Amino acid sequence: MTDTTVVLAGGTGGLGGRIARALVNRGATVRALVRPGSRVGELQGPGITRVEVDYADGDALARACAGAGCVVSALSGLHEVIVEAQGRLLDAAVRAGVPRFIPSDYSIDYTRLPPGSNRNLELRREFKARLDAAPLRVTSILNGAFADLLTGQAPLILFKLRRVLYWENPDQRMDFTTQDDVAAFTAAAAMDPDTPRVLRIAGMSVSARDLAAVMEAVTGQRHGLVRAGSLRRLTWLIRVARRLAPQPGALYPPWQGMQYLHGMFSGDGKLEPLDNGRYPDLRWTGAREVLAAPRS
Repeated sequence: MTDTTVVLAGGTGGLGGRIARALVNRGATVRALVRPGSRVGELQGPGITRVEVDYADGDALARACAGAGCVVSALSGLHEVIVEAQGRLLDAAVRAGVPRFIPSDYSIDYTRLPPGSNRNLELRREFKARLDAAPLRVTSILNGAFADLLTGQAPLILFKLRRVLYWENPDQRMDFTTQDDVAAFTAAAAMDPDTPRVLRIAGMSVSARDLAAVMEAVTGQRHGLVRAGSLRRLTWLIRVARRLAPQPGALYPPWQGMQYLHGMFSGDGKLEPLDNGRYPDLRWTGAREVLAAPRS
């Protein structure tokens, strides 16, 4: 066994690719699991070995995990991925004698959310029961929302209108972390034999009012706040959106994003305490740097 060998699942995704590069930068040897015929994208280079494996083949998965110091999952999907495929990966890690496992959590604190309030995070709660019963050390990394979304898909900052939306309370602080920072922290945790069960990080903890102030500082133009409604109204809108456009097979239907916003603006998913200082060499990307970056 070597602690510098890390098995990575989900490396062809955006976060997974970043984790692979961050691991190599920390001196790890990355054994990246890829499904037969999948596109490898940027998952290549010195320090990265790609291993084609069928997740339905438990023996092959166990062989792929053999000798590793940690298995890191960056898998993304619904029940067949988060619970079933990731469960087979967990079983393979146990069979191979891998001492540590980092699951694909990377979210707000789903353990504090009311049961059933977020479809995707409920899958993580379901898988958590298996993790807690597994005979190896497990570390979940919780990072709030990806800060990269603030300049893209997250419907909070209306750039052209110079407005910032909020639900219920403009001063409710929310956790955001860039994917690069999440990847760097995950790589450090994967190489750390003494990680606890949960690590919580946030590159920024900001309110809607804070975001408006940062946008004013970045652009030199005033940005106002717009109250989208109460949390009760948001709950109602989620129900309506889910009924009118259920999209049960979609990973991120509109109502799923609304559920995530509810967990942030309610404060239920707030991360406390933070473990940002665990690896002093890491640098955190703040709100001003994120919002000043060019938008695609």
